[in-house]
Amino acid sequence: MTAETASRWYLYMIETAGGALYTGITTDVVRRLGEHRAGRGAKALRGRGPLRLVYQECVGAQGEALRREAALKRLSAAAKRRWLAERRSSSGEAAP
Repeated sequence: MTAETASRWYLYMIETAGGALYTGITTDVVRRLGEHRAGRGAKALRGRGPLRLVYQECVGAQGEALRREAALKRLSAAAKRRWLAERRSSSGEAAP
């Protein structure tokens, strides 16, 4: 990993089989999703699959990613769904 790619942090959101949303940050979304699916990720996701990546965004530096993650984790479930719907509609992505 180069210094440039190490500074690229991503905010991501995963939906569990039960519909719960999990928010996290990483430098490699594909690797991290694989870890979650294999049960090596967050305890909150273990046994709650199948897991589906519903959002990812490159946010740049780790500090910014941490701030964005913390802000999203403070939202209620309904507010997180509204936030996600707004991002999808502005990017032209179809809702599931």
